[in-house]
Amino acid sequence: MRRFFSFLFCTGTLFGKAQSRLDVQGHRGGRGLMPENSIPAMLNAVKLGVRTLELDCVISSDGKVVVSHDVYMSSAFMLKPDGTEISKTEEKQYALYKMTYDSIRRWPEGVKLYPQFPQQARVSTYKPLLADLIDSVENYVRLHHLKPVYYNMETKSTPQGDDIDHPKPERFVTLLMEVVKAKGIGDRVIIQSFDPRTLQVLHQKEPRQYTALLVENREGFEANIADLGFDPTIYSPNYRLVDADLVKKAHERKIAVLPWTVNEEKDMQSLAALGVDGMISDYPDRLVRLFGSYQQ
Repeated sequence: MRRFFSFLFCTGTLFGKAQSRLDVQGHRGGRGLMPENSIPAMLNAVKLGVRTLELDCVISSDGKVVVSHDVYMSSAFMLKPDGTEISKTEEKQYALYKMTYDSIRRWPEGVKLYPQFPQQARVSTYKPLLADLIDSVENYVRLHHLKPVYYNMETKSTPQGDDIDHPKPERFVTLLMEVVKAKGIGDRVIIQSFDPRTLQVLHQKEPRQYTALLVENREGFEANIADLGFDPTIYSPNYRLVDADLVKKAHERKIAVLPWTVNEEKDMQSLAALGVDGMISDYPDRLVRLFGSYQQ
């Protein structure tokens, strides 16, 4: 299969090539600017010139793939269907895996002020189906004669959450890939996860699909790859874990390095100097300002 370095503009300094444009990814669509994981966020990211839309996937009780980071209705930024607040103590009662999508669709997002992101626009929206989000983005790109954009989709799963917060990895991967295949965008999709199990299932069933191992532990590059059991397309660590040695080791194995979540411009510049292949940010406008728009 094509390696990610050709998939990405041959960015970075691998093979002696000068670094060109980084893969700018809008974290949850760019939640510093718009309600997270929403269709308005994704369209705004495309307008900004983001190349890759980073998003999260969960499963509803009726087997629909829903775009959401949390596996429940978060009290931080969601409201009940009647517009009342969700208390912190009750939020986990509203598990999405126990709700049909028709019910999930009725819970408003973007209306309540999200204190963590005070610049976020107030836009009344909701948790969309992955299929509907893809349709909206693809239609927007075609209408405005833009370059096709890419998707980085995270499976929100843990061993402790099997059959409680989400289906087991095999079922999760099947449902997600059914949507990707139906939309015909597989060559523009990365599947990422902190849960090695979903990536292992994907690698076994769909070995040509791009994969990204998300990392927040300090076990080190070699140990994490060994635990995964194969070389993913991308190694995606917390940005604080990235140093020159990590980038060198990954590039020697032709694995791209894509740190998250990089929000300060000084960190963006430092990581670019280390030769990372892209960055995930809540503020993709800052990355575009520094490194250029994908659409230019």
